[in-house]
Amino acid sequence: MTNPEIYRSLMPFYAVMVSLIAAPLILMSSRQANLREFWTLAASLVKFAVVFLLLPGALAGRIAEFIFWEISPGIALSLKADTLGVFFALIASGLWILTSFYSIGYVRGLNEHKQTRYFASFAVCLSATMGIAFAANLLTFVFFYEILTIATYPLVIHKETKVAIAAGRKYLIYTLTAGVLLIAATAWTYRITGALDFRAGGLFGNTSLSPSIMMVLFLLFLGGVGVKAAVMPLHSWLPAAMAAPTPVSALLHAVAVVKSGVFGVVRVVGFVFGPELMRQFGLNTLLAIFAGATIILASLLAFRQDNLKHRLAYSTVGHLSYIVLGAALLSPASLIGGLLHIANHATMKITLFFCAGALYVKHHKEKISELDGIGRAMPWTMGAFTVGAIGLAGVPPINGFVSKWQLGLGALQAGEILPLAILVLSGLLNAGYFAPIVYRAFLKKPAVPYERGEAPPAMVIPIVVTALLSLLLGLNPDLFFHFYRLAVMVSGSILGGGP
Repeated sequence: MTNPEIYRSLMPFYAVMVSLIAAPLILMSSRQANLREFWTLAASLVKFAVVFLLLPGALAGRIAEFIFWEISPGIALSLKADTLGVFFALIASGLWILTSFYSIGYVRGLNEHKQTRYFASFAVCLSATMGIAFAANLLTFVFFYEILTIATYPLVIHKETKVAIAAGRKYLIYTLTAGVLLIAATAWTYRITGALDFRAGGLFGNTSLSPSIMMVLFLLFLGGVGVKAAVMPLHSWLPAAMAAPTPVSALLHAVAVVKSGVFGVVRVVGFVFGPELMRQFGLNTLLAIFAGATIILASLLAFRQDNLKHRLAYSTVGHLSYIVLGAALLSPASLIGGLLHIANHATMKITLFFCAGALYVKHHKEKISELDGIGRAMPWTMGAFTVGAIGLAGVPPINGFVSKWQLGLGALQAGEILPLAILVLSGLLNAGYFAPIVYRAFLKKPAVPYERGEAPPAMVIPIVVTALLSLLLGLNPDLFFHFYRLAVMVSGSILGGGP
């Protein structure tokens, strides 16, 4: 591949700083709800605009770079808006706009306490997510990865119940431990290679290392990014974190935290180890085993959950490993499919969580067994839920079908039949645990008739938009944001070994 043009620009810095500047403004507006929410919405819109302006350059192979601070030669806190970073940043910043509108309707609908802390923490989370997306090297990645961990904690414990506090404690134990492993792996990598900058095709080059050292180093990285990616057995913090408000669950599952984890997996596989080293030491096989087991076990565990958010949580655990499996297979189509599933799962899963929140705000329903007939009372909400559900099962024309199709092609390209069988079985299991929800909502009669009507418009409009987006991206995967083209470029850079 030809080397991309790297140019100095403040744009990646602005993408990080917009919501970080908004956070103190939100805190200072604690007594003025409208002003506080204005800062939230303004920051989300400006952030997306900044990221969107980076898209033409990324499509042209131009990389915007910003250096915060050069600690020593070869070690710097720096940002680069490469193709993969812009891909992830577009998803996170775009969905933050909708999550912000939805959050306003949610917290007002329930008259939530400590709304100022809630919106300020959200802003810091999105700032950290942009830092992760545009991290030029492992040091910068770790720096923002840990900020994201800390900033999310107030959101997990937002309700301040015993369950929420316990969930927050579990979240910190898992994610801070993962951070320590990631720091150790980063330091060891620098000692071996003398470099930390992400490089498509890997950092190690012709470094001569024993298989045991490479396996231990890879396991350190996998532990570091695998917790947020919810790879089993590192997943249990995620269902516990459903004690948080529903918009936070949407943030965890679709916009920031777990997507940062699977984004980290792609960075480690494609830009730290590289395909040649992954295959040489059998690291991709190990990763594929973890991913395949997670996909099936999480789907089976989803059947046992009567709490709607818990079922959605286990669904997320399984679908995150679709992305991990795509990275592990290391074929052109599998990488494209895995990357597309970062975007496609985000739009579908945020739709489902938005729907769960609307059900709770309007009727205080959390259990699947309580949803008989609710689809006729809330047709827009449950119609959107149906779109997301059939998309996650891989049914066309929703966008989940596109990424699953690419993953299946990728398995065939890699000459692997078992991953293809896992994908097919997972689709059937997805249909199995989502179908009863849709059936209850539309075809069963409630014991007591529901009052017809939807949640507040600030919640319903984002639900409809994300469901519509899931449909449109299924019909045209390159629509609006060029996700398909970006995914093809990233796949080519990793397998071609270009920078």
